[in-house]
Amino acid sequence: MLDRLRLGFERLLATFVGLLLVTLTAIVVVAVVYRRLGHSLVWYDEVASVLLAWLTYYGAALAALKRAHIGFSGVVDSFEPRKRLAVVLFGEACVIAFFALLAWTGWRLLDVLGGVYLISLPWVPVQLTQSVIPLGAALFIVAQLLSLPEVLRRAREGAPSPGHAPEPVEERTAP
Repeated sequence: MLDRLRLGFERLLATFVGLLLVTLTAIVVVAVVYRRLGHSLVWYDEVASVLLAWLTYYGAALAALKRAHIGFSGVVDSFEPRKRLAVVLFGEACVIAFFALLAWTGWRLLDVLGGVYLISLPWVPVQLTQSVIPLGAALFIVAQLLSLPEVLRRAREGAPSPGHAPEPVEERTAP
């Protein structure tokens, strides 16, 4: 059941991140063509910046789900299994606490931004564009929690952490 939920969440995030990437690419290409033809789009720079921020937050959640962020798996894997579990739980608690704080702060920021609109598109509220902060942080937490059972299983079994490259094997040549 949890695996199906995780897979569905991964597909949803991957689809949304892909759509953001395609949209951002299309907007930049169109803006370059327009500029080359001597007609600048006044809104492109602001919209491209917003889309890049959205791509960053939602892409980070997708990377968290796949456990693809930079980590110290070699250090964690050097502990004996019982201590490794404690280290993994501490690390997870720190990450989740940070993103919970980010989500809460982002939510409070939305109140401050009430009544503010984009400069080049005055009908678009900045609250909409900045909603990515609390939403992205919440998605990151969900991603961490959905991938946590596999990480804990590996820690208990003493298996290498995801993303940890095994030690290189020396090749022996015949004399």
